[in-house]
Amino acid sequence: MRLWEKHKEGSLRCTLCPKLCIIRPGGRGICGARENREGEIYPITAGIISGYALDPIEKKPLYHFFPGSVILSVGSYGCNLTCDFCQNYHISQHFAGDQSARLHPEELVRHAANARGNIGIAYTYNEPVIWFEYVTESARLAREKGLRNVMVTNGYVNQEPLKEFIQVIDAFNIDLKAFSNDFYRLYTGATLKPVMQSIKSVASSGRHLEITTLILPGMNDSPDEMRREAEWISENAGRSVPLHLSRYFPTYRRTTPATPPETILMLREIAQEYLDFVYTGNMPGDEGGSDTRCPSCHTTVIKRSGYYTRITGITDEGRCVKCGRQIISETEI
Repeated sequence: MRLWEKHKEGSLRCTLCPKLCIIRPGGRGICGARENREGEIYPITAGIISGYALDPIEKKPLYHFFPGSVILSVGSYGCNLTCDFCQNYHISQHFAGDQSARLHPEELVRHAANARGNIGIAYTYNEPVIWFEYVTESARLAREKGLRNVMVTNGYVNQEPLKEFIQVIDAFNIDLKAFSNDFYRLYTGATLKPVMQSIKSVASSGRHLEITTLILPGMNDSPDEMRREAEWISENAGRSVPLHLSRYFPTYRRTTPATPPETILMLREIAQEYLDFVYTGNMPGDEGGSDTRCPSCHTTVIKRSGYYTRITGITDEGRCVKCGRQIISETEI
């Protein structure tokens, strides 16, 4: 799939994401990972690894996809957004050069297949969208080995490449940073609509979907905004799509104070009016905030403490043991 088109005077327009960067010969897009080299877009970070670890699936966070399992997580450098509150700025805003040491897709998949108890590969840490060629090639090879593929993404991608991702990715966690276009323009250098479209496309594809929103005080924490976000998710992705509300702590260029815990709890109550599963993150004192409860009978079916997960009330078919309500699809447990 060619993700660029000719512009003028040797420049190319990158068509991977809605930024549509015009890249001069020898230059790179805003993500720092895609270079105009000899009249083609070259993915300079392909195979360059910033992080590599066997993680609990809950760390992604994915709570309804093979709960209690582990997955080989891998990332590189760069991002197509410029969030001044980025939690992984040391790799997302660092643009790696054309280094010689690379982990080829075949090697990555071999490591994943040999890792004890591992269910697959999670493309995470930095933004995997800009790693398009590497992710899609690795994911295809992983599928041939019976491994699952997970993508933790900001969802800022054009629809044609997203279709390619959907063909090979089994589960997505999309970072919906706010439900305000002004927020996206001011603080991320992007816009909201393409992320909304990505959520709708993944949801309609039948792939597993969970959504995360990092709550920043005074920026995206109003009750009205959360109500609109939760209602939109329910209507366009489904009431059963898990939403993770994560507490912000000051980092990178933003010195806004940490989110008050009571703000997260208040927003969770609002979101629960529209969604069956709303979880709190970065809230170690919120006992039960990460547990899964049956929406029908309110039985706690999965207990979580940190990244330790104990399945207490789900059948092998993913149903609540008490009332029979489907909690997790049979293929995801």
